[in-house]
Amino acid sequence: MNATNDTEDSTAISCATCEACCCRLEVLLMGEDDVPARFTARDQWGGWVMRRLEDGWCAALDRNTLRCTIYARRPNVCREYQVGDYECLGERLRLLPSK
Repeated sequence: MNATNDTEDSTAISCATCEACCCRLEVLLMGEDDVPARFTARDQWGGWVMRRLEDGWCAALDRNTLRCTIYARRPNVCREYQVGDYECLGERLRLLPSK
């Protein structure tokens, strides 16, 4: 991608056009995170992560709206993940190559 495409792609992504690609990433929970226990799981190393369902998506994601059901209590890593930045665009390209 060039700088022009990055800018155009990032401005086109909003809450209305986001396809929650980041909700397929593993999210390591940190001490200050206040996530309801039903959305957490232990990883293979004994750390706490956001639980993912069999479809690979975060357990806190509403599958109909693609919105976070615990938005106010989402982990800090989710708060820091910026819609339209290079990580977001990279995940979208990986998961939605035709878009």
